Amino acid sequence: TWHLKKIPQIVRERTFSLDSPKFEAKTKLELNGVCGIECQRKLPVPSLSDLKNLLSYETVFENGTRTLTEVNVLGAVLDPAGNKTTQRPSRKKRQIYGTDSRFSIYDKRFMTNFPFNTAVKISTGCSGILVSPKHVLTAAHCLHNGKDYVKGSKRLRVGLMKTKSRGNGRKRKGTSDGMPSFQWTRVKSTHIPKGWFKGVSGDIALDYDYAVLELKRPHKRKYMELGISPTIKMMPRSMIHFSGFDNDRSGQLVYRFCSISDESNDLFYQYCDAEPGSTGSGIYLRLKEPNKKKWKRKIIAVYSGHQWVDINGEQQDYNVAVRITPLKYAQICFWIHGNDENCTQG
Repeated sequence: TWHLKKIPQIVRERTFSLDSPKFEAKTKLELNGVCGIECQRKLPVPSLSDLKNLLSYETVFENGTRTLTEVNVLGAVLDPAGNKTTQRPSRKKRQIYGTDSRFSIYDKRFMTNFPFNTAVKISTGCSGILVSPKHVLTAAHCLHNGKDYVKGSKRLRVGLMKTKSRGNGRKRKGTSDGMPSFQWTRVKSTHIPKGWFKGVSGDIALDYDYAVLELKRPHKRKYMELGISPTIKMMPRSMIHFSGFDNDRSGQLVYRFCSISDESNDLFYQYCDAEPGSTGSGIYLRLKEPNKKKWKRKIIAVYSGHQWVDINGEQQDYNVAVRITPLKYAQICFWIHGNDENCTQG
């Protein structure tokens, strides 16, 4: 069951202008040297002043101007347990683990209907998910490398799926009925938490690898609501689902489901089969609504991708997702609605 939780408040304190970014960083869909499982165990619990700094955010607008918004955090419960994870055996490098368990979605009835139609393509090479009539949730590193915005993010666009029309009902030679094409929409503004930037979080910590894009024009599709990420124990069979546009299956929407193996306060570690391109996909669960018989899907994490880390002096890898905690729910909800009145419970 989805459990209602009281959400902390993110309050805007002041906003001021920054110099325009250079937009010169290279897009990296696979990150090295990030704070991984071992590193997460040693991280201290952030203080309230840390949280205010980490959850302050930059906004980049379509014309290249940039602002920094400082925030206050009210009603946050600081977890004294810290970033604990459970010990797991290390693995060797793979992005497909054993049998490839991904499904390419070809059928138009599925592709153009909920939940698959909430998946979008980001022009920098990532995926994302619709979270309102004009907002998309994705991974921060699809837009920013911790120091500067990536080259393609100055004229950022989002591709919403549409199925190709064949004209006169005739199928052209060599084409597939199930190949989606995209209706591209310009991005009006982009929000990224300061916790993603080097110099704020020390080394890059994946805890803040998320961003919200505001589209220039609203769409009329069904979108996916945000949910608070439950612990592994509270998930049916610890199972998660997500769809994205993996690079090795060009032009195809790829769906997968798998179980989570490990967690910290802010991250899920899992062995979902995924290739670059699916980074930024919205990870969702299907749970029952409180006191109702209805089931509802909600986004509980953002897929950050395949990561390399040092574990006991050896380079190891895993696939990781950023959990939507009550604090991140408050921030993302604030970015979507522009106020915290709509974000008191999640």
